[in-house]
Amino acid sequence: MEEQRHSLHKITMAPSILSADFGYLSTEVESISRLSDWLHIDVMDGHFVPNLTIGPPVVEAIRRHSKAFFDVHLMMTNPENYFENFAKSGADSVTIHLEIGNTAERIAMARDHDLKVGLAINPDTEYELLRPYLSQIDLALVMSVFPGFGGQSFIPGVLDKIRRAREDIDREGYNVSLEVDGGVNKETIGLAAKAGAEVFVAGSAIFSHSDRGQAISELYHLALQALGR
Repeated sequence: MEEQRHSLHKITMAPSILSADFGYLSTEVESISRLSDWLHIDVMDGHFVPNLTIGPPVVEAIRRHSKAFFDVHLMMTNPENYFENFAKSGADSVTIHLEIGNTAERIAMARDHDLKVGLAINPDTEYELLRPYLSQIDLALVMSVFPGFGGQSFIPGVLDKIRRAREDIDREGYNVSLEVDGGVNKETIGLAAKAGAEVFVAGSAIFSHSDRGQAISELYHLALQALGR
C-alpha cells in the first residue's frame, strides 16, 4: 500500500549546476533547460559549509538562459540577508537549513518575498526536528551527503528519514515536495524513490555525461522502475 501511494507522486529531476563547468555555465544550463523542469542551484557561504559558490548575480545571469523552476539551496548561516536579492534575481524557491535555527521566523521572511520555501536537514539531524515544520513549507530536503562539495557517496542511513517524511506528508495531506540531494546516481535513485522521494538532485550523474538527455532519462526511468511503473 505504501508504494502505491508513492507511485501517485510525480518524479522530478533537478540537475545541480554545482557539477557543471562554470567556465561555460550558460551553455551548461541551456544543455539541460529543455530536459528538466527544475534546476538546483547550490549557494554556499564558506561558513555554514566549508566552500564558496555563487550568489544572486549569477542566478540572474543564468535565468536568462532557462525557464526552469529555480530550486535555490542556501547553505548559509544568515540566508535571510539574501532572500530579497535571490527573489529579484529569479529564484522560485529558497531552501534553508534547519540546523541554523530560528526556523519559523526565517520561513516567514522568505514568504514575505513571495518565495516558495524549502527546509533541509543534514544526514546527522534527527527527522523529528523537521516534522513540526511540514505544514509550513513547500519542500522538504533530506540531505544524503554532508553539504559542501559535489561528488560524494550516498549515505544509506537517510532512507529511513525519507520514508518517515513520506508517511507524514501523505497521512496529513501536506502539499510538500520531498527532495533528496547527494550521491544520487543510477545505483541509488531507485532506493530513494522506493523510500518516497519525488524530487532528485543529481550533479555529476548528469553533468559528467556528454549526452545530458540520456543521463536524465536513465535516472528518471530507474526511479519509475523502482516504483513498478
